[in-house]
Amino acid sequence: MYASVERIPAAVTAALLAAVLIEAAFYLAPGFAELRQALEARWSPRRLALLMTTGAALPYLVYALPTGQFRFVALAQLLALAAVVCFWYACLPRRPVVDLVFVGVVAAVVLSRVFARIYLSPAPPLRVDFLGQLMWIRTGALSVLAIRHTGEIGFGFWPAWREWWIGARYFLCFIPVGAALGLGLGFVSFQPVQAAWWQILLLAAGTFAGMLWVVALAEEFFFRGLLQDWLSKWLRSRWAGLAAASVVFGLAHLPFRGFPNWRFAIIAAVAGVFYGLAFQKSGSIRAAMVAHALVNTAWRLLFR
Repeated sequence: MYASVERIPAAVTAALLAAVLIEAAFYLAPGFAELRQALEARWSPRRLALLMTTGAALPYLVYALPTGQFRFVALAQLLALAAVVCFWYACLPRRPVVDLVFVGVVAAVVLSRVFARIYLSPAPPLRVDFLGQLMWIRTGALSVLAIRHTGEIGFGFWPAWREWWIGARYFLCFIPVGAALGLGLGFVSFQPVQAAWWQILLLAAGTFAGMLWVVALAEEFFFRGLLQDWLSKWLRSRWAGLAAASVVFGLAHLPFRGFPNWRFAIIAAVAGVFYGLAFQKSGSIRAAMVAHALVNTAWRLLFR
């Protein structure tokens, strides 16, 4: 339907849809513990890393070859990036400095927006670099979960009832603090979306789903599930780990809407504290994902 409205050629639509479906299947894979265990039992770490690297390029080839967007340089860049994150723990020891650099590399690639230069659009203004972003999330997650074997952090797509409740509670706690900060710093203004009630409901549901399963999943996995958990152990204090991870989370938002965006960084750091508390309370990133997705959805619907 979107392709019809935007008058995207049928051949382009078919290629992109095939690539999206393949990437979606790969993206869901790390969320199933049984599948991860089967991969670990069947493949050695380096063979699994090779399989993951190869899989990273498949959606790109499926959309790029039929649409004329294929470039050897782009494919080489894509494979090189995927190989780094896939082979990281297959070749390097599990040490704090290795873990910190891993998180830094993952974040640097996201902030560089390199995927917009690899995944060229066959039908502007349609953007297809989201395929690269999804690939980066699932390869990074699978590398940590299936090769490094991090502890249980609740990686998954559907929260339990307790996680829904904890996430919603910390969202409600953050709302007055976040609104006061955003309005006080002049970062946002109160401008609710103007539309019919059913359009607002659809927008809210779509925004929440996208935030929960992509943005919040990725950020809570790397910042709370990995960084906060690791820092808490290394510093021997869960509160120090929470504070340090929240500060780093805030700093990661400096480039958005013009560097250096200190107002956004301050609000994100404070929000990170509430997300971190949800993670601490539940022992699962899924509770933090709920809080994060609710905050982002409320921001999109109520503020500008």
